[in-house]
Amino acid sequence: MKLSVVILNYNVRYFLELCLQSVEAALQGIPSEIIVIDNNSKDSSCEMVKETFPSVILIENKSNLGFSKANNQAVKVAKGEYVCILNPDTVVAEDTFDSILNFAEKQTNLGIIGCRLIDGSGKFLPESKRNIPVVKIAIKKILSNSKMYYANQVKEFDLAKVEVLVGAFMLLKRSLYNSLEGFDEDYFMYGEDIDFSYKSLHQGYDNYYFGATSVIHFKGESTRRNDVYLKRFYGAMQIFYKKHFKSNVLFDLAVFLGIKLMVLFKPLKHQHSKINFEPVLVSTNPDIRLVEKLNPKIITSFDVIKDNSELILDASSLTFKLIIDQMQSSKWKSSIFKIQPKNCSYIVGSNSADSIGDVIQF
Repeated sequence: MKLSVVILNYNVRYFLELCLQSVEAALQGIPSEIIVIDNNSKDSSCEMVKETFPSVILIENKSNLGFSKANNQAVKVAKGEYVCILNPDTVVAEDTFDSILNFAEKQTNLGIIGCRLIDGSGKFLPESKRNIPVVKIAIKKILSNSKMYYANQVKEFDLAKVEVLVGAFMLLKRSLYNSLEGFDEDYFMYGEDIDFSYKSLHQGYDNYYFGATSVIHFKGESTRRNDVYLKRFYGAMQIFYKKHFKSNVLFDLAVFLGIKLMVLFKPLKHQHSKINFEPVLVSTNPDIRLVEKLNPKIITSFDVIKDNSELILDASSLTFKLIIDQMQSSKWKSSIFKIQPKNCSYIVGSNSADSIGDVIQF
């Protein structure tokens, strides 16, 4: 078997269904398996997987084990030569795994591969490629200067070596995953991807950023920017630093102050309320059930779309690759996007990297 796709889920049933639809489409022709590990979701995630995706291997935990422990648990039952760690609030293109695996097969010192991530509004997520957060970089990040934290020396569509990749999408050989002893379980959530990337580099492997393919990450849904997030994120940075660098009082003080300041002065989330968006359903399926509460205009081509539209993209008639390409197009900088999964009576999306994902049922 070539590839095992591991998806850790926690209470994002609707985003998970869309994710699984895209992953199944992207695995056509690849000897593969999909493993969903659920951290005791209270929604109907597990029931949906059993009913709609019977070929998916489902592991149901009785408690929330966190990111590291749950992914390690799933990889233990994986059979693929490669594993891909994937967030449940992502959408991959039909050629995502093919293109990255073809690249991987040509490397002689392969570590971890990440790809270009975009948020629910089609904008590039800079954390797709990062530098090791040494003291100077970490303190600047905590104080809201992220220039050195992100690998800005690599352009977003490049293919290049980078130091740190993001846990929303990580592809590597299963043998390497095991030799790195998986994700460090001292991290409950956040920071484990930095630690994992660093361990790969420390063992002499090359990590790569693959900017030739893009994946949607509805980041606001699984990473809610609240006080708990801030404390966990900066707490994880403290764990990383103590594990891999010498103790530094200045760093510890900066982390403490950074958490307090970020909680008090969090930036306002990007709002679209001042714009009157026109709902537009893009579909070539004449039988699609309409989102009646939105009463959208129905079109079959992207060529007639105007800016300031709320574009509802029908995944039953549009490929995931086309959806991703159109979302990241420079044509509609002031539009927002929703996706209607195949054979589903709801739409999902998020308007920015900081907004909580929307689910509209009809």
